[in-house]
Amino acid sequence: MRPDPVAEPQGPVAASPFSTEERDAVYKAIETRRDVRDQFLPDPLPDDLVGRLLGAAHAAPSVGFMQPWNFLLIRDRDVLQGAWEAFARANEEAAALFADERQALYRSLKLEGIRKAPLSICVTCDPDRAGPVVLGRTHNPRMDVYSTVCAVQNLWLAARAEGVGVGWVSIFHDRDVRALLGIPERVEIVAWLCLGYVSELYDQPELAAKGWRQRLPLEDLVFRDRWGNR
Repeated sequence: MRPDPVAEPQGPVAASPFSTEERDAVYKAIETRRDVRDQFLPDPLPDDLVGRLLGAAHAAPSVGFMQPWNFLLIRDRDVLQGAWEAFARANEEAAALFADERQALYRSLKLEGIRKAPLSICVTCDPDRAGPVVLGRTHNPRMDVYSTVCAVQNLWLAARAEGVGVGWVSIFHDRDVRALLGIPERVEIVAWLCLGYVSELYDQPELAAKGWRQRLPLEDLVFRDRWGNR
């Protein structure tokens, strides 16, 4: 068997800006992306579409080009039911942390993505992917996780452009999902994502629409040259 040819080194290419239409599409995806909690349709996502979303995630930047992510695709209803039960237990614990009206509002939020969405993706981070010493991670060991979150964001924006809703489930005990999916102890669970077509999206973040919290003014979050200097 002949070895695969070695790719020729590629040099820089022109860094030309996008056309107006292309630029506007990028900003539209960013501005209209939503965390979908309940509005999923049952229709399955085609394999080629899922492949494009995973390709977008895999194109994310990563420190030292270590590409620490893995994507566990979950469609099995028994596995999804197990994940929902893990979420439900943790969700009851979370609800108890809020008091009075805040707890009532929390309980009113519908969080049915795991059971309604046709596909879940568990995104993980393998800290050993590039060996013990990684360019760029030498002084901040969390850079591999930050890289994996970039992959999540890439997938989320690509999904918005494809008309696919995404919901990020974070309310569970790590040990429950790890046991359910057989994830090794050294591998970090970063995100459980629910994916599916949606018939509608909120015109603003759902938590803002339902009065949980409003978007902060950008000007309050920007400092100049030193912390606190506006």
